Amino acid sequence: MAEIGVHARSLPGLPDDHAKIPAWNSEDWYFEDFEIGDKIRSIRRTISEGESMLFNSLVMDHHPYVSDQEFAEQEGVFGKRLVAGAMVFSYGLGLAATNCLNSFSYGYDRLRFIKPVFIGDTIYTIRENLSKQVFNEKMGKLKVSYSVFKGEGEQVLYAEHLLTADYRDPSQFSEEARRVMNEKARRNG
Repeated sequence: MAEIGVHARSLPGLPDDHAKIPAWNSEDWYFEDFEIGDKIRSIRRTISEGESMLFNSLVMDHHPYVSDQEFAEQEGVFGKRLVAGAMVFSYGLGLAATNCLNSFSYGYDRLRFIKPVFIGDTIYTIRENLSKQVFNEKMGKLKVSYSVFKGEGEQVLYAEHLLTADYRDPSQFSEEARRVMNEKARRNG
């Protein structure tokens, strides 16, 4: 499993003695280090009304289910206000996200809002490494899942995150990368 928060990585402008100190919530792993089946669990986080309304305002989501208490209680299906799904998705990923400078987001698949999240609910995330494949001559493609839970383990969200990760030693993957790139060209050509 990649070790979180134990890698020193110099950044421009830092004194040498500061650059040697591991940066919190950072990783320095490569495609070769990605282990299928590895899991991490985040800390828990309670979602407040203030931050929920701020998020709604920032993204212009003023649906009555997330912004109108009276509507939600009197006419809504759940009897109380929801936290916006986009906020649950953002928080859920953020809780388990790390800062690896060798990895880049490629997109998301299979996003599902399984159960409602309400103001005052406490959530946490479990991230699992699902798959890896050679992508091109410089990097591979990875897939991880994010399962977000509330309370004592009720799943509320599932998503799969596609990302790329640099190879530590690209020469180990050059032959397979050429084959993959030729196959892509054949399909698209």
